[in-house]
Amino acid sequence: MNLIKTLKTLLLAPLVALAALSGAAQAADGKVQVQWLGQAAFKFTSVAGKVIVIDPWLITNPKTPEAFKKLESLGKVDLVLVTHGHFDHVADAPALAKLNNAPLWAPAGLAQSMGLLGMLPPAQANRINRSGTIKPLGPDIKITLVHAEHSSELVWKNPATDKEEVHVGGEPGGFIIEFENGFKIWHMGDTGVFGDMKLIADMYKPDLVLMPIGGGQFVMNPADAAMVTREFIKPKTVIPMHYLTNPSLPGTPAEYIKALGSSPTKVMAINPGDSVEF
Repeated sequence: MNLIKTLKTLLLAPLVALAALSGAAQAADGKVQVQWLGQAAFKFTSVAGKVIVIDPWLITNPKTPEAFKKLESLGKVDLVLVTHGHFDHVADAPALAKLNNAPLWAPAGLAQSMGLLGMLPPAQANRINRSGTIKPLGPDIKITLVHAEHSSELVWKNPATDKEEVHVGGEPGGFIIEFENGFKIWHMGDTGVFGDMKLIADMYKPDLVLMPIGGGQFVMNPADAAMVTREFIKPKTVIPMHYLTNPSLPGTPAEYIKALGSSPTKVMAINPGDSVEF
């Protein structure tokens, strides 16, 4: 019996070693997956398979593909991030966090309002302020809240009165997310132009910027977005977002690319539902 065990061990040892080497190679070659779900909603899958969803407005979002309008279709979600309190960024965040028993992190006033209003169990509603850095998925993924030039009212329908109320939404922000392989994403949230975009770029050196370009009365228009890309941020890659969801966001990637001119920044104008890897 002992002889059989010894033979099995000797025969299996090379296979175990090969599997270990294969796993190490896979980790070394690991990539971050970025999937756009419409408006400002993105799903990130880290090198180690951790899933982060940011600004989830999916169920009623006209730009979200039908396949992703059910929150269950996203699979297991480990973390939910929200940049500010407007409906098109926070709409499905509490439900998605509760469905996955996942922590939600948002600007301090917004997270506190969500907990106090019962939108989310207080233990899941986590507060962060700008320049705050967190590691809710372990030591290898680092997330920092940075400035955005916008507003952040939280509109909530009171079930007792069936009327909408406006509550504290904290200060708007964007998130710098650094993954296990060092790849950095700057999700800008909703924002207008501000000079410290250059400071943020200099400090964090994002590889990929998710940039609103819709214009209208809410965010940067394509020309503004092109200027800050070219003059302030100078990232390797930009994915345009937050455009053409409604008539108030008329800017297009074609206008942005034209305004950008000969900049070396690569523009990836992907469609909602598309995924890219870095």
